Amino acid sequence: MTLEHPDPSSIAYDGARPALLIGDSGAALDDARALLAGAGLRLAGECALADAAERLERQAAAALVWTEFGAQAPEPALTDRLARLAESGTPIVVAIAPDQIDPVDFALSRPGVQILVEPSAMERAAAVSLALAARDAPARVSDVGRDNAVRLRQLSDEVGRIAASLARLSTVPEAAPRPALVARDFGQVPEVDGERVRAVIRARRLRARFFDEQLFADPAWDMLLDLLAAEIAQHRVPVSSLCIAAAVPATTALRWIKTMTDAGLFVRRADPHDGRRIFVELSPEASAAMRQYFAEAGEMAGL
Repeated sequence: MTLEHPDPSSIAYDGARPALLIGDSGAALDDARALLAGAGLRLAGECALADAAERLERQAAAALVWTEFGAQAPEPALTDRLARLAESGTPIVVAIAPDQIDPVDFALSRPGVQILVEPSAMERAAAVSLALAARDAPARVSDVGRDNAVRLRQLSDEVGRIAASLARLSTVPEAAPRPALVARDFGQVPEVDGERVRAVIRARRLRARFFDEQLFADPAWDMLLDLLAAEIAQHRVPVSSLCIAAAVPATTALRWIKTMTDAGLFVRRADPHDGRRIFVELSPEASAAMRQYFAEAGEMAGL
């Protein structure tokens, strides 16, 4: 019997970029499937969480790997494999529940991974745009381009208004931001009364009793205040607690924590008693700046 080979000119090649979807059944998985298709990605594979680590070992390449953890605790074998894929340049998006923040942040907080906490439809759409834009980024960029990448991460909570611009603005890979601290010699760093810092925090939270709290969303300052109060009280702050202090959606807070760490304001330290948790603290420079601010602002430091 003679095998007939098709005419090469008659073969239609699908140029859509492949994506891999991981998760168990549910509405979130259906939403992710529809989102990937809407973004012009080809679903090259789909598998359950229990089979995902083995499936990823066979994955040659993908434009995006999307994982829906749902309520299931993340398995180290899977998060380790996702981390290795991210290090090789594959964009990773993981959607998790609030009680998974600490272990997932510990395992996957690195360039190339976006962690979404109970994400809205807009946050999901933004994550796809950011992932594809980062993958398509040129190898060499200007300083202005690097600033745009950081700014875009910082504005992720306003994605409803900027979604149409995400792909255009996010055309660069993650890179170190401009210095976040004004260069100056503080000399002798003053002592700060912890109760005074806590009073400022309480005053900021009080505004939510009278106005929509989103009017005053300022996660960077809220986290700086929380970490200063913790430092004075000699308390350690895990990532999940700092997300609460930021007073914004957890997905946004995680992006801010990454930005502040990249800028040298925060330091991440492993919990010596829990191998799946990270503590966040002020860098020495940020601590000195915050203490000097309170010393110079005096009674004006009410908000």
